[in-house]
Amino acid sequence: MASQETVVRTDRPIVVDATNHIAGRLSSNVAKLLKQGHRVSIVNCEKIMYSGTRSNLIKEYREFLEINSIINPKHGPVHYRRPDTIITKMIRQMLPYDRKPSGKESIKRLRAYIGSPKELKSLEKIQFEKAKIKKSPSNYTTMGELCRVIGWTE
Repeated sequence: MASQETVVRTDRPIVVDATNHIAGRLSSNVAKLLKQGHRVSIVNCEKIMYSGTRSNLIKEYREFLEINSIINPKHGPVHYRRPDTIITKMIRQMLPYDRKPSGKESIKRLRAYIGSPKELKSLEKIQFEKAKIKKSPSNYTTMGELCRVIGWTE
């Protein structure tokens, strides 16, 4: 359980266990690490929490899924349904991805995983204390639950 200030840059990735982290706060902390030049791997993406009522989150995401191009739906925005790709896009939006080459380089150093892969199980996992949930987990919706409702099949 190290904070982001005490992490030393190495060739090994910084492994972040995303269990019980609020999505936006986790994303901003990871984006900051990526801007500093670290390689970051996020494990347990399906256990990331969203705050807000479950029905409202589902309604908002379903409205987002209806956005597309009138001319050709392929030209509209891509609607991700997997937890790892949703969190990757969320972090990408916090980087200067479209404006600077450093943003594109930063996102290449990010890996997000559903569950925890074998090669990362031996590495030490960190958690961001400021990004962890404060109330009981019943007040939040996990990203896995939301993704299953909007069409993610495991």
